[in-house]
Amino acid sequence: MRPTSKEAKRRSRASSPLRGPTSPKSRSAGLTPRVSLLDGDLVTDDVADTNNNNNPRSFPHSVKKQCWEKAEKIKGRDPDRWRRDSLGNTVFRKLVGCPGCLCHDYDHIVPYSKGGESTLENCQVLQARVNRSKGNRTEFSKAELIQKSSYCRVSGRDMDLIELSAYGNVRPAQKDSYCKVPGRDIDLFGLSAKGNVQHAQDSWGCRIQ
Repeated sequence: MRPTSKEAKRRSRASSPLRGPTSPKSRSAGLTPRVSLLDGDLVTDDVADTNNNNNPRSFPHSVKKQCWEKAEKIKGRDPDRWRRDSLGNTVFRKLVGCPGCLCHDYDHIVPYSKGGESTLENCQVLQARVNRSKGNRTEFSKAELIQKSSYCRVSGRDMDLIELSAYGNVRPAQKDSYCKVPGRDIDLFGLSAKGNVQHAQDSWGCRIQ
């Protein structure tokens, strides 16, 4: 008499070896590679952040801020937004590291590869294109670097539009916008808003530069 299918299944189950419970050690061994990989990624990220913060080739944020502040001001423009680089090129605060004529870099006067340190004394605001052309060479004269500059003529209205695009407003340097005349000071930017700046220029010879 042949066993029924149900009996055959019961016999096969009984004859097959039972799997023992998985030990904590085996479970942890199975998880170890994944945990190790995760830990490795976290450590790598932390080290990368630390390396970026402590990169001796890069100027600290505080030094960049002071380096910008020591650059030449542009009369009539907000010095927090506009400056001239060491060659006289107009540069815009928001444009850093790009190739355009208003873009700038924080440049090592004495190249880092030649022993220059990332200090305020060794920092200058320099048009980015000139900085790329100069590299770590020191044999260029100022006249040669000026020839390497990317020149673009930017009017006051152009600068207003650039500020408006980047900051959402136009903020002139108020202390530079007054024209001294006998008995009073004329705020040319205030007159400009009212459409009377031409009268002030014609009457008192005032100019916004």
